[in-house]
Amino acid sequence: MMEVGDYHIPKVKWNESGLEPVGVRVIVLPDEVEEKKGSIYLPDTVKDKERMAQVKATLVAMGGNAFDGLIGTVPRVGDRVYVGKYAGIRQVGRDEKFQVVNDEDIIAIIREEY
Repeated sequence: MMEVGDYHIPKVKWNESGLEPVGVRVIVLPDEVEEKKGSIYLPDTVKDKERMAQVKATLVAMGGNAFDGLIGTVPRVGDRVYVGKYAGIRQVGRDEKFQVVNDEDIIAIIREEY
């Protein structure tokens, strides 16, 4: 466990994604996209593109050096975050589509959702 200010950040080595992030990388689970727009059902290829364009996600795991040296608020595993559009790579793990991104691609922590 790493301590930064008042935060205790668990360094997850294994998680529900079945992936282990390395270095400064983190794993996020992008929000689900709608199955349809209006009365038109979206094909899977469109849903995948929209999912990767989403900027809201849940932080699932962090590499050993993620957020090292960052002064101020540091996200923790389980936090809702904004991620840069099209950042990182996507990977299927345990029936979900995860994104592996650099820690600097985490733009903000979502404290309240409207």
